[in-house]
Amino acid sequence: MRISPGDVALSVGDLRVVARYAAESAEEVLPLFEQDRPDDRRPRAALEAAWVFADGADRTRLQRITAVDAHRAAKDAAAEAAQHAARAAGDAAAAAYLHPLARATQVHHILRAAAHAARATELAAGGDLGVGDQHIELAQQRATPVLVDVLGRYPEAPTGRSRVAELMKTLDTSLRAGCRR
Repeated sequence: MRISPGDVALSVGDLRVVARYAAESAEEVLPLFEQDRPDDRRPRAALEAAWVFADGADRTRLQRITAVDAHRAAKDAAAEAAQHAARAAGDAAAAAYLHPLARATQVHHILRAAAHAARATELAAGGDLGVGDQHIELAQQRATPVLVDVLGRYPEAPTGRSRVAELMKTLDTSLRAGCRR
């Protein structure tokens, strides 16, 4: 990728690592959406598109289109856990489009799928925040050194008011601190 002043170095290999991490996160919770809306394949298609890229295919419009479709599917889900599972799948497909812009909002492409997955698990457990925190710990353990290196090239995740933003910030902070087990 071409680097401009203020940008970060980012290779296609780096993008594949990010997409794989996001896809792994989304895959864990996709059944929550599929139980809620068994005939809606949009989040599944987004997850498949993320894997296609992560496994070596070119990044194409497929990832963009399926990401948007999965986020639309989230709006159609009845259960809030299913909504977050669909958003995780959409974020997994969108991870292929992490930009080399040194902006905190780009961290969403790296960590938001894991944060939505954690929120989905805690909602599926009756709102047990401890379940979401445990899910974030597992996401932290799953992060590869390359993923942590890519994350470190960007500013820290922005602070937000939602539980997803809180989970993402927790994951960001722990990965940057080198707290991986």
